[in-house]
Amino acid sequence: MSDVTEESSSKTTRELILDEALHCFADRGYEGTSLNDIAAGVGIRRPSLLHHFASKEALYTDVFEMLLSEWLEGLEVAMSSPASGWDKAELVIRAGFDLFARTPDYVRIMRREALDSGVHVGVDLSGFLRPLFDSACAYFTSEMDAGHFRRHNAQHLIITGYGAILTYFSDAPFIDELLNDQALTPENVRDHCDHVVAFFRAALVA
Repeated sequence: MSDVTEESSSKTTRELILDEALHCFADRGYEGTSLNDIAAGVGIRRPSLLHHFASKEALYTDVFEMLLSEWLEGLEVAMSSPASGWDKAELVIRAGFDLFARTPDYVRIMRREALDSGVHVGVDLSGFLRPLFDSACAYFTSEMDAGHFRRHNAQHLIITGYGAILTYFSDAPFIDELLNDQALTPENVRDHCDHVVAFFRAALVA
């Protein structure tokens, strides 16, 4: 088996390793994934992988930080938009759907890490996301106070939205059976996104 070189791919070897590691960790979990599995998936030898990442823990940490970075970047773009009222809320919901539709593995690895309380990367996931959560709660509360949104518990509102987005992707195999169709086709993802947007609009907009 010959090693993959940067010249043989539009992505660097490091990027290919990160992509394969994301898929393996999301599919099998941290304990169920070995460096040999990841190396084989990329088409390289284990020593080549270790040239880029010193250990499985280091690789997992980089995968998880990549996940958080892309998620936060997408949310911050939506949250910094000059839009206001319901328009901004819709932008944030659709940004979440867009990111996870592009990379469903993000949802599964996030779910695993939330259940394991960040033990594999030493990250306090809830602490890391708390500023975004507090910011979103403050936004919805201010819109309620201004009379633009109906009154709800802002914290539970955000948690409900979080669940509505992530559960659809994390439970896709189960939802396939319920729909008798592929949940993650572009059409079904779009339809579910539109449904969630319409649901929250009906619940919030006075």
